[in-house]
Amino acid sequence: MLAVPVNRRVLVTTGAFISIGALLTGCTPGDDATNTQPTNASVEGNQAEGDTVVIGFSGPAADHGWLGAINAAALATAEEFPDIDLRVAEGTNDANLQISQVEQFINDGVDAIVLLPTDGAALTPVATQAMEAGIPVINVDREFSSSFAARATVLGDNYGMGVSAGTYICEKLGGNEDAVVAEVAGIDSLPLTQDRSQGFADALESCGLDVDNRVAADFTVQGGEATTSQLLSAAPKIDAIWNHDDDQGIGVLAAIDNAGRDEFFMVGGAGSANAMREIQSGESVLEATVIYPSTQAAVGIRMARLIAQDKAMSDLVEVEVPKRVVLNAPVVTSDNVDRYLPTAFES
Repeated sequence: MLAVPVNRRVLVTTGAFISIGALLTGCTPGDDATNTQPTNASVEGNQAEGDTVVIGFSGPAADHGWLGAINAAALATAEEFPDIDLRVAEGTNDANLQISQVEQFINDGVDAIVLLPTDGAALTPVATQAMEAGIPVINVDREFSSSFAARATVLGDNYGMGVSAGTYICEKLGGNEDAVVAEVAGIDSLPLTQDRSQGFADALESCGLDVDNRVAADFTVQGGEATTSQLLSAAPKIDAIWNHDDDQGIGVLAAIDNAGRDEFFMVGGAGSANAMREIQSGESVLEATVIYPSTQAAVGIRMARLIAQDKAMSDLVEVEVPKRVVLNAPVVTSDNVDRYLPTAFES
């Protein structure tokens, strides 16, 4: 175990367990209104340059647009702060290689680690090892299997994505209990896919619908096209499709075009720029997509800096960075696409 200062050890083992939905902004009771000095919980204190923070960042290989955007946003955010020294490990889908990368960060004595694990359960032991060495770990997107493995966790709302997609379809088809709903999922073995499907099923159930036809792809263009071709062959009539991922959605749309099918509408997932342009055109079966933020690692970088510098988040009353942040999963349609397109990622 590495020798670490007492204040860092305390920092790692304590957390602000709060509900993000219940946060309020403003001053804490008893604050002196005349005190204008910046604090570690003020906007000025957050932005003020502090001691250099060495952050190790490791994520999966950027083999599709969303992961590429995750990495790009993390790098861009680190560039915004002169007091961040970002050490980036090569992206990999090999859990054993990623474990060795984190071990190297531990050996190097970095101040914090931001980790988007290729497999949350497989990376849990080494993340726990980092925490026990006094290095705060910020877990991004794919959760560890132990709460002891991370000081903070930043997640997209996978279950909420399914709820958002299902709710949109209910609003379009509600009252038509004979409507046929199809689903093109991602990788079924991943908890995030399971959560998305569960949220979708729960939302459909609320309006008397269910998933009539379901296939699982692999978040790739090729997988999306192949599985959607199978789906369309098996289902001569469809009223709505939810596709979990806009990267694989390129293949999904190709299969739909090849089959000459347009009797249904489609909802996408993740929020890519090309999907939003399809929505904007008004000439596609794709008429909505559900955001899965590609800013999660960027948020993790900012949180790692604040934690390592013993700062808090300026919009919160709490004096520590929260333990868990779940980002929203809004639906993008032709009515609001102009708002989201400027920050969307390219597939």
